Amino acid sequence: MDISINASFLPQDDPEAALAFYRDLLGFELRKDVGYNGLRWLTVGPADQPDTSIVLHPPGVDPGITEDERRVISEMMAKGTYAGILLATPDLAATFDKLQAGDAEIVQEPTDQPYGIRDCAVRDPAGNMIRIQEKS
Repeated sequence: MDISINASFLPQDDPEAALAFYRDLLGFELRKDVGYNGLRWLTVGPADQPDTSIVLHPPGVDPGITEDERRVISEMMAKGTYAGILLATPDLAATFDKLQAGDAEIVQEPTDQPYGIRDCAVRDPAGNMIRIQEKS
């Protein structure tokens, strides 16, 4: 089998703030910016990985989602417990310094984890947990 990861999905509730974080702070390229019914879907990804993307989508727009479910999604996003992603970098210290200087919400400074990796954690503007580990 030849299967690869093409896209992951994270909710965003402010497209401009999401662009400022993912494009301007993390350095991802904007690949698509699609509007529909007053909402925006953004597709971003690392320039050197054209086949891997993150789709930043409006929360709770999936068909069949009830108003109660939309409310729960919004509450979980506000607490930072709804979604997350794990990224990797060869220079965690420099990446963390850039995030900190860019006013990202810091959850955890770079730490050596007992399971053998060094990582840090921040939240994006929508509250998604972004963990970044150092490549070995």
